[in-house]
Amino acid sequence: MFNYNVKLALKSMQRNPIMTGLMVAALAVGIGVSMTTLTVYYLMSSDPIPEKSDVLFAVTMDSWDPLRPFDDDHPERAPHQVTYHDAERLLANARGRRQVAMFESSLIIEPGNEDDLPFEAGARVATGDFFPMFKVPFLFGSGWDKSADDAAEPVVVLTKDLNERLFGGENSVGKRLIMSGMQFQVVGVIDTWEPTPRFYDPINGGFQEVNDMFIPFSLTRNMEMPSNGSDWGWKDEEINSFDQWLNSESVWVQYFVELASAGDADSYLAHLDAYVNEQKRFGRFERPLNNNIYDVSEWMEYHEVIADDTRVLVGLSFMFLLVCLLSTIALLLTKFVGKKSEISLRRALGASRKTIFNQQIVEVAVIGLSGGLLGLGIAGTGLQGIEYLYDSPPGLARLDWVMTLTAIGISIASGVLAGLYPAWRVCQIPPATQLKTQ
Repeated sequence: MFNYNVKLALKSMQRNPIMTGLMVAALAVGIGVSMTTLTVYYLMSSDPIPEKSDVLFAVTMDSWDPLRPFDDDHPERAPHQVTYHDAERLLANARGRRQVAMFESSLIIEPGNEDDLPFEAGARVATGDFFPMFKVPFLFGSGWDKSADDAAEPVVVLTKDLNERLFGGENSVGKRLIMSGMQFQVVGVIDTWEPTPRFYDPINGGFQEVNDMFIPFSLTRNMEMPSNGSDWGWKDEEINSFDQWLNSESVWVQYFVELASAGDADSYLAHLDAYVNEQKRFGRFERPLNNNIYDVSEWMEYHEVIADDTRVLVGLSFMFLLVCLLSTIALLLTKFVGKKSEISLRRALGASRKTIFNQQIVEVAVIGLSGGLLGLGIAGTGLQGIEYLYDSPPGLARLDWVMTLTAIGISIASGVLAGLYPAWRVCQIPPATQLKTQ
């Protein structure tokens, strides 16, 4: 019976292609707009590393100006980054299972081929724990170990794309390249890795792409690596050299720690408090004690990865879908009432109201499915626009199978919902009255 109803639905849709096209288009636009905003919300609110998100913590310590808070809108918050010398001391203490100090920089790569010009590539300067801590997948090799951090060895891990550009995609582990005048040895090449949101560094947004390469944090001083990220300072200090900047009260280093369990958070906070109290004796950390650690979800909320306007846009887009449904209801009423002679004849020949109703519902479900499939294309285009707006890598904002099935489910449900009243209305027409007028 269902297959028969589908055939009837397709024939009915073909009789009036213009009206059918208008209904499909109305649903498609509504589904496309609503799924674009819903997908962005879904990507931003999803847990990017569910197996470890409760044991990964971002560290903040309030070393800011004693006369004013770091953030006037949130005076209770400490700076979201730490000073370089504080990061060095925390790394030396190593109270977590793993710890990472990191920042963004860039290097000039000098290709081995003399015909190629040098070019600048983004680098994440980090400690070796970065890779196991954030579960970075590798195509070739691996990250560096602690001995490379301690000795400030010039080693580098490349992304898959940069490895393709420099070495044609082959296994480059052990090969060497010159960057900013220093010879580096490749120890690993990571596979495709685009965590969304970029939970380990959401400062500039959750859609930012992964850096081109990774080098040891301990090279910062020797290579005088500048920071390409945010650098916040409050103290009137004389900074005429790179070492003076490293020893200043400027906060520009991001610090993460991985604990053995979420229950160790209080113990680690006590360690931070002890460290800050020690520094207070040297005239630093003049503000009241304000150390905090944030797990992944709290860190996303801290940086407002899911902004309030995103939630508002989701609501507005579904209100727009409701308007599209009302338009579809009006079109369905026109179409179904236009078939009252056919329906009355079928009723006179023995078809029950339930049978007629089911046939109309199958038809609107097919219309909804058609609108959903077309809406997926509109949503895909909208997500490409989102990528361009946020300057994120292609394919980062995408419809996965969950969102695809959600879109199809919403479209079919929307079509059926829109068709309930028109289908019920046409079933109430007395067949005898209609037949007398023919």
